[in-house]
Amino acid sequence: MPRSRISSAPIRTGTAGWSIAAGHRPLFAMGDSMLATYASRFAMAEINSSFHRPHRRATYERWADAVPDAFRFSAKLPRTITHDQRLRAAGPLLDAFLDQAGGLGDKLGCLLVQLPPSLAFDGRMAATFFAMLRRRWAGGIACEPRHASWFAPRVDALWQRHRVARVAADPAPVATAAEPGGDPALRYWRWHGAPRVYYSDYVADALAALAKQVAATTPRGSEAWVVFDNTAHGHATPNAAAFQALATR
Repeated sequence: MPRSRISSAPIRTGTAGWSIAAGHRPLFAMGDSMLATYASRFAMAEINSSFHRPHRRATYERWADAVPDAFRFSAKLPRTITHDQRLRAAGPLLDAFLDQAGGLGDKLGCLLVQLPPSLAFDGRMAATFFAMLRRRWAGGIACEPRHASWFAPRVDALWQRHRVARVAADPAPVATAAEPGGDPALRYWRWHGAPRVYYSDYVADALAALAKQVAATTPRGSEAWVVFDNTAHGHATPNAAAFQALATR
């Protein structure tokens, strides 16, 4: 039976969702549900389904009850906010989402804001949105912009002012996107699979390089979250487990 990796270590490793292929079950201790089994090894999970559809507050409460006290979730903002409204006039949508996700209680550790590739940086729009989000949520916020304009030096002040971590993504839309930025209290990586997004496996050398990057760029006292989103062929689970072993040496 594998030993639970959940501890006070500053690196939280996991996957987008908590599906586990039958061949990867030996990596986990048996739990009462798929989520409980997943949480026997990993200390976090990213809720991506919230991007596509709302969940009842009772569903979030059930998920919170299935995991240990030290476990944390990252919940992805709905596409209605980021893609349909494009961050504008999103107050009522934010209120509804946060009321639902609030069912996670203290186990909601981070909100993920993934922006569409077509959304260019607009300082007034971005400042209004993140100020509105900050008034409603005091915890971690990670943003994954995908338009090159969000990586200009002038955007750094926005991240710092609203305490937002800029996601380090692979594959990176621009070179700077491969490095974490923004609020140093939170470092957040999303590895989607490269060269084929969602499908490609990561070899040992890539995972070792990532472990070194996480260690080198996470300040003492800060949290690092590392999420593998290459789920289409099931590579996320073994990649996360292999990275976890490297990061805890």
